[in-house]
Amino acid sequence: MFAALLCSVAARAASEEVRYYPVPEGAGPHDVAPAPDGSVWYTAQGQGALGRLDPDTGAVKHITLGDGSAPHGVIVGPDGAAWVTDGGLNAIVRVEAETEAVKAFPLPEGHGYANLNTGSFDKHGRLWFTGQEGIYGRLDPASGKVEVWNAPRGRGPYGITTTPSGEVYYASLAGNHIARIDVST
Repeated sequence: MFAALLCSVAARAASEEVRYYPVPEGAGPHDVAPAPDGSVWYTAQGQGALGRLDPDTGAVKHITLGDGSAPHGVIVGPDGAAWVTDGGLNAIVRVEAETEAVKAFPLPEGHGYANLNTGSFDKHGRLWFTGQEGIYGRLDPASGKVEVWNAPRGRGPYGITTTPSGEVYYASLAGNHIARIDVST
């Protein structure tokens, strides 16, 4: 029975088609996110850029994010822009989809290197993000205010998500736990 199941899975996998898209040498693509226009954003961590792939033509374009940039995560916000967690800049970076204008929102002064990882928008349009050095934070795009808190259990916050009911959770890679953030504070 197991052998038949294994053969069935292998046959199905072999019939699937995977299309590969080359990116510039040294790009070091890390995360991807679908853009509203059908293109695909990707972080080019090795080149300090945000890439944009046209899956129909295979064309790619890189948008430089700034000196020292090392983008990690990318998501598309409610405004249709690409929002990037950039560990090299220690900032959240917004890239306007149509004009490709770049705006960085640095972490507040006094916060050292955070090793920024991923982000998620809550139901109020605020961007929550994590940093493996032991922080989580929030950016209000309407005001530009960035707030950062030390994670109660220290290093490790990595993946973050917002539930349909509006709760925000993160996974701590180094801390080996899941945490729920009180978004009202």
